[in-house]
Amino acid sequence: MPDRDDLDSWLDGRVDPLPPPPGTFELIKRRARRRKYRKLAITAGVAAAVVAAAVTVPQVVNLRVLPAPTSSNAAGAHSSSPTATGGGSAASSSANALHSSTAPPPVPANFQPTSVTFVSTDAGWVIGQGGTPGHCATQYCTSVARTDNAGTTWTGVPAPLTGAPDGATGVGQIRFLDGEDGWAFGPELFATHDGGQHWTRVGTNGMRVTDLETVGDRAFALFASCSGGGPAFAGQCTRYTLYSSPASANDWTPVGSSTGGLSGAAASLVLTGTRGYLLAPDGTLYAGPVDGSAPWRPVSRIPCAVGTAQPDGQPAGALLAAANATNLVSACLSAPALGGLQKKLIFASADGGSSWHRIEPVTAGPAAVAPAAGLATSLAASPAGTVVLGTNRGIDVLPAGSTSWQHAAVTDTPAGGFTFVGMTTNTQGVAIPADAAAGTVWFTFDGGQTWRPSSVSSQ
Repeated sequence: MPDRDDLDSWLDGRVDPLPPPPGTFELIKRRARRRKYRKLAITAGVAAAVVAAAVTVPQVVNLRVLPAPTSSNAAGAHSSSPTATGGGSAASSSANALHSSTAPPPVPANFQPTSVTFVSTDAGWVIGQGGTPGHCATQYCTSVARTDNAGTTWTGVPAPLTGAPDGATGVGQIRFLDGEDGWAFGPELFATHDGGQHWTRVGTNGMRVTDLETVGDRAFALFASCSGGGPAFAGQCTRYTLYSSPASANDWTPVGSSTGGLSGAAASLVLTGTRGYLLAPDGTLYAGPVDGSAPWRPVSRIPCAVGTAQPDGQPAGALLAAANATNLVSACLSAPALGGLQKKLIFASADGGSSWHRIEPVTAGPAAVAPAAGLATSLAASPAGTVVLGTNRGIDVLPAGSTSWQHAAVTDTPAGGFTFVGMTTNTQGVAIPADAAAGTVWFTFDGGQTWRPSSVSSQ
C-alpha cells in the first residue's frame, strides 16, 4: 500500500482521459441524423393532417403558399424566400434588418411610390416601381424602400418578385403590422415575416386581393372575383369575401358566411384597435372583433351608393374612415360635374355605424360640406376626430370639433393631387401623390394643416 505522500502525489498529478472506443463519434452522428429524420416525418404527418381537416370543414379554405421564383436582385430591390412553407410562417431574421453590420442597399433609381405604410411615427415602408424598365436587376422593377426617421432618409429593402398591377398579376399596395410582418398586395398577395428581407407568394385560388389592413396580431383582406385588366386590377369585380390570417402565418380563412360572396363592384375595409368594419358593395356595413374570435355581422347601411372601384380598389362613391372603435366617418360622393367639381357630403357615426348623421353647422353659415373643387380619392380620420380628404386638387381638412373645412397648405401641389391620405397620430400623417413619377411621399406634422414632400431616394 502506498504511503500518504505517494497518495497525495498521485491525486495532485495530471490525469489524461482515455480516448473513446473506435467508431463512437460516427455512432453519435448516425443517431442524430435518425432523430432529425423522425422529427421531419412527424412534422410532415401533422401538416398533412391539418390540410386534410381543412378540406373537410365547410366555409374554411386555407390558401396555400406558392413557391417563389429563385432569381434575386443583386442591388437589393428584390428577394425571394429560399423555400416555400405550407400554411406556416416564413423563415425569420432580425426584426430590424436595416441595422445590420452591412450597409443597406440604395433605393432604386427613378423610384415611383404607389403605397405607403407606417408602424410608428418613425418606421415605415413604401412600395412602387424603381429602376429603368428593361434594365432592372430582374425582369421586374417592383421595389420597396424603408425609413426609420419619418421620411428624412430612405434605404432600399428587398421586394416581391412580381411586376406592377396588370390584371390578375403584380402588386401595388403595401401594409406592415410591425417590424417583421408585412404584406404586398393588389392583385397578388405576398407576405414577409422578417421585415421584408424575404417575401413569399400566397395563393389566392384565382381571386384578387383588393384591400388589406392589419391590427393586433392579425391581418384582414378582401378577396374578390374580378376581370379588370391593366392597372385597374380591381375593375369589373363581382364578388367579395373577407379573409383573415394570424400575422405570423400564411393561413388565410374566411371570417364568416355573412361576409362571404358579397356581390357588387367595390368594397373597402377599415380596422381599429378592437373592431373592424367592412363596407360592402351594396352599402351594408359589417362589423366584428379583430382578434378572430367571432364572425362579422351587418350593423347598418351607409347613406349613399358605394359606386365602382378606383384604380387602387377603393370605392369611388363612398369612402369610409374610423377615428376609433366607435366613431366613424363616411364621405358620400356625387358623380363629377363640369369643371372638376364634386358634391361631397360628410356623415358621422358615434355608435360603431349603427346610426349616421350628417355633419351640420352649429351656427348660420356654410354647412360642413367638403369643398366642391376636386374629386375625392381618399378619406382619413385622426384619433381626435380630424377629418382629412385627399382629392385630385390637393388635401382638405376638417379639424376636430370644427364645421369649417380648410384647404391644406401644400407647396407645389403635385399634378393630379393625391390618391391616398392617412393619419398615423393626431398630428402626423402621410399621403401618396397621383403622379408616382414625382418619387415622393408627403408628410404632415401639424394635424393636416401643412404638408411637405419627402423624396424617396438614397441621399
